Amino acid sequence: MEDEQSATYTVDDALLSSGFGRFQILILSYAGIGLIAEAMEMMLLSFVGAYSWGVVSDNYGRRKGFFFTAIMTSGAGFLSSFAPNYLSLMALRFVVGVGLGGGPVLGSWFLEFVPAPTRGTWMVIFSAFWTVGTILEASLAWAVMPKFGWRLLLALSSAPSFLLLLFYAATPESPRFLCTKGRITEAVEVLEKMARLNNVQLPAGRLVSEKNIELDEVSESATLLTDDKEKDDIKDDEGSNFGGFKSVSKLLSPKLMRATLLLWMAFFGNAFSYYGIVLLTSELSNGNRICAKQEVESVHSNNSSLYKNVFISSFAEIPGSFLSAMVVDRFGRKLSMASMLFTSCVFLFPLIFSQTDILTRISLFGARLCISASFTIVYIYAPEIYPTSVRTTGIGIASSVGRIGGILCPLVAVALVHNCQQTTAILLFELVVFLSGVAVMFFPFETKGCRLNDNEADLN
Repeated sequence: MEDEQSATYTVDDALLSSGFGRFQILILSYAGIGLIAEAMEMMLLSFVGAYSWGVVSDNYGRRKGFFFTAIMTSGAGFLSSFAPNYLSLMALRFVVGVGLGGGPVLGSWFLEFVPAPTRGTWMVIFSAFWTVGTILEASLAWAVMPKFGWRLLLALSSAPSFLLLLFYAATPESPRFLCTKGRITEAVEVLEKMARLNNVQLPAGRLVSEKNIELDEVSESATLLTDDKEKDDIKDDEGSNFGGFKSVSKLLSPKLMRATLLLWMAFFGNAFSYYGIVLLTSELSNGNRICAKQEVESVHSNNSSLYKNVFISSFAEIPGSFLSAMVVDRFGRKLSMASMLFTSCVFLFPLIFSQTDILTRISLFGARLCISASFTIVYIYAPEIYPTSVRTTGIGIASSVGRIGGILCPLVAVALVHNCQQTTAILLFELVVFLSGVAVMFFPFETKGCRLNDNEADLN
């Protein structure tokens, strides 16, 4: 009896004993709807909100973070369909973009409910909702735009965000976040609800936060915690976190700086290359490689063909999702990402020289497959390397850096294609993708099978 009273367990122990059951399926469904909404509403200026919502979620909870993002995205998205003029439309879409910056919050929230051994596979499945969103939006545009115009398309595209609001009351807070804030009783209630839905029993004893556990109580091979000496140097942030300054400074602390800077490089390169390949698919697959003005005009004048091409090209990401699911938990995050990036370089290389239409399509399809797989895996790796206290802030800022890459891509690389400099454009993509792969190889550690960390990780 005394042994049961003195026994303790962590959130990771509870997740392992619970497994992936009905509770996690409900969490996946809700977070997946959010990812579909983000994919459908993705706009150029969404990098503004990514940092802000990460700070909000790390300090006030994951639920509050995606609640307010859903309000902004659904409300402004729906109202933009009634915009009376161009300026009001741009203002409303800007608000949508700020709201979409909270997308990484849902990823971190779902991640914190998944047992470590299968976390990579389930995060890939979660990421597949993005592909569903892109295909759904392309389908809507193809069916709605030619007959009913853009206003109905904007209104329908806001529907998934309204679903987030509809089911918000049923969503639980992350027990890992609750533990880091000392709200153990609330965390136990969430874990008990999870155990009931999954028809399992929680471990015996009382729940404790990993912040209070000494390193020798946890297997070194299964955690990213620092050693005893380093733990003495780590103090929890107390007091205010005005403007998220403490969170950002923690990301750039000596222990996290290397991982943070390399992660920013990987996000920038993945986003730059992903959106670049999407744009190049339209530019190069439609006979625009010789910069013929007449051909450019004919492509853009045929809206039905444009929607069809976008719809078909979106399916290139489906095999990318399957590929990442097969390799992420078998070979690890680093090797999987690096191999996908370097393979993408191989697919892009033939485009340095003028190719036939079929070879161009094959090269672009293969490059998009590999880049989408790499992008999926980096979104798995990013929240795994950060402690709970700055997890969504870290992924939010990294996502912001990536979206800057998405902004620069059409301004720099694709513009070269329009100026009859296809070779220079492809060489630029090759350089960015290659450097991203090198950055991945220098990531400090592998996170496959490791528990999520509540404290600063040892990145030396």
